[in-house]
Amino acid sequence: MNKNNKNEAFILASGSPRRRELLLQLGFSFTVIPSSLEEANQSGMEPRRHATYYAKEKAKEVTQHHPQQWVLAADTIVVVDEKILGKPVDFAEATAMLSRLSGRSHHVITGVSLLHAQYGVEESQVVETEVFMRRLSAADIEGYIATGEPMDKAGAYGIQGIGGCLVQRIEGSYSNVVGLPLCETVELLRRHRVADPFSSNIS
Repeated sequence: MNKNNKNEAFILASGSPRRRELLLQLGFSFTVIPSSLEEANQSGMEPRRHATYYAKEKAKEVTQHHPQQWVLAADTIVVVDEKILGKPVDFAEATAMLSRLSGRSHHVITGVSLLHAQYGVEESQVVETEVFMRRLSAADIEGYIATGEPMDKAGAYGIQGIGGCLVQRIEGSYSNVVGLPLCETVELLRRHRVADPFSSNIS
């Protein structure tokens, strides 16, 4: 369907440096065009549906301007007690989030969508990982927030950074917790012959 090989670009509809780094690790070359879609916490939407919905909407928003190109988008959320935790707006909210996650498990859910308007392709997947966080003291939480790392992360932590020492173990995809489940994303790209990290000849 697509004449691209792994060295030809698709569009990543995300400004996340973590998603960009994960894809670059696979040897892909792509264009980053972040979606301008404003997210709202859909209180009536089930978390897995929420992640899939926003991944698809982000891809659609970018696809409108690039109908002849493949567009990949993702949306990652942190969920505890069926409540979606976004990015903290200040120290107090980050403290509240980390206190809530302390000493228990939560779920990280990512929706991934691949679209091509001209080909009429629209496919999405959702991946869920359970994360077990160790019990955090008030000093742990204050010290971690002081690093600045939590402030641009859903759930107020980043497993790939200093926040990794807060996590005891995970069940499921590590890269999903970082922001993009690589196994499922590569399967999606390979299925539509967009890109393949194992082959330079896709036709």
